[in-house]
This record gives sequence, structure tokens and C-alpha cells, in this order.
Amino acid sequence: MTKKQSKSKVQEECADKNAVSGAAEGESSVENKLEGAESAKYQEEKSELEDKTEQLEKELAEAKDKHLRLIAEYDNYRKRTLKEKMELSKTAGEKVLIGVLPVIDDFERALQHLDKASDLQAVKDGITLIYNKFISFLLQQGVKEIETVNQDFNADLHNAITKIPAPSDDLKGKILDCVQKGYILEDKVIRYPQVVVGE
Repeated sequence: MTKKQSKSKVQEECADKNAVSGAAEGESSVENKLEGAESAKYQEEKSELEDKTEQLEKELAEAKDKHLRLIAEYDNYRKRTLKEKMELSKTAGEKVLIGVLPVIDDFERALQHLDKASDLQAVKDGITLIYNKFISFLLQQGVKEIETVNQDFNADLHNAITKIPAPSDDLKGKILDCVQKGYILEDKVIRYPQVVVGE
């Protein structure tokens, strides 16, 4: 092989090496560009995730704050309601007692004049007036007497203390006598009448 050929072969090899080296550098440059693009995309996604995380944390803090306020409001409402109920239970009977006081006053006046009274009929009339006044007050409060005489016995309204033979067939199962009166407040029985039933 001649020197010229050898030199030319070496040059070709160098050219091939340079070409390979240039190609490698080109690939490296492309890889660097790709890595830079991926890095920028990664940074952008990371930034978006951080923003979303920050927003979610802010929303969570607001929700916790609303929840705590709601619990505090409910607790205040519960305490206020309990206080109102306690006050109401203390003064619930006040209206009734105020209405009873005039009847007590009438009874006291009647008792004061009882020893000096010479007319028995006037005393009876006075007591009847006081009784009627008291019954009227009870009606204003929604308290009514449960009808018993000659009524059919009703276990939901009456309490039978005894049964006796009925004087006639039409009085069987009916109330013959009332030992103690019963009363209804609105629609609720507050005291059952004690009755005698015919059988």
C-alpha cells in the first residue's frame, strides 16, 4: 500500500470518526434540548400542582373554620334553649297561680264573715259564687270536667272503682255514680274520674 493510499485511508477514518463524533454531539444536543423541554414541562406541572395544593389547603381551612363556627353557634343555641326551658319551667305556673289568687281572696273574705253571718242562704250563695268563679277560671285555662253521669263507660276516660248490678237493663255498661270528678286539659286527661259502673 502506498503512502498516499495509507494517508487517504487515515483521512477517511478520521472523517468517519468526525462524522460519528458530530452525530454523537448532535444526538447529545437533541437529548439536552429534550431534557430541557421535559424539565420545563415538569416545572410547569409542579407549579400547577403546588397552586392546586395551595388552593385545596385554603378551601380546607375555610371549611374547618365554617365547621367550628357552626359547632359554636349550635352550642350557643343549645345553651340558650336550655336556659329558656329552665326559666319557663320555673315560671310556667305563674299565670295559673295569678288567676287563682282572686279566688283565694274571695274564700278569705267568706271565712272572715262566716262567724258573723246569720243568714245561711247568703253564705251558701257566696260559696256558690266563689265556686262558679273558680270553675270559670279553669275553663279559661282549658280545663274541663269529664262527663260521667249516665254516660257509657269508656276505659280511656274513666276509672271504674267498682261494679254494681244495674237497676235496669238500659243502665248496663253505664256509669251509675261518680265518686271523684275527672278533668281534661285541652285533649289530655289530667285526672281520671273514679266511677261506679252498672253491670
